[in-house]
Amino acid sequence: MNPPADTTRLGHLLGPHGVQGGVKVYVLGDAAQLLRLPRVWVEGRGWLRVRRAEALAPGAALHLAGVTTREGAEALRGAKVYAADADLPALEEGRYYYHELRGLPVLGAGGEGLGEVRDVLDTGHQDLLVVSLPGGEGFLPLQAPYVVVQPGEGGRPAAIHLTGDAPEGLLADERAESAPDADPGAPEGG
Repeated sequence: MNPPADTTRLGHLLGPHGVQGGVKVYVLGDAAQLLRLPRVWVEGRGWLRVRRAEALAPGAALHLAGVTTREGAEALRGAKVYAADADLPALEEGRYYYHELRGLPVLGAGGEGLGEVRDVLDTGHQDLLVVSLPGGEGFLPLQAPYVVVQPGEGGRPAAIHLTGDAPEGLLADERAESAPDADPGAPEGG
């Protein structure tokens, strides 16, 4: 069962919290985004109403409709948790959700179009943008000061911009990277 369109992954369920069906959540990002959600989509279960949410360091605990025992919460261990994009709380200016970056143009230092953000990967210490390029697909670390998310109307993201300080090859087509550089039989240092 795949998550519905227009949802954003919030994390995954870790296991029971208490004996009345609470379940701990490993949260990707800020745990506060979970605390006021009316519902979540749980992998393997579908949409579940949030009866109560509690902040826990470093994540949160959710009490979901239909999950009333420790065993019920245990059965959800490892399931991914999503929220409807429309249910997510508004963020302060300069902060954004991953779904707001998908579909944005990626611009070079001179403003030239390089590609489009297809997805965002949370790799732990650094987020990676998956970028569709004319020759294939590339990965772009979402890292200051080389990559800037340009705001548009209302402060929401409008484009991804590589700065003039970005190292050459920061965004490279995977096919170009695997292509041979030169004649393998040519002598080095010529």
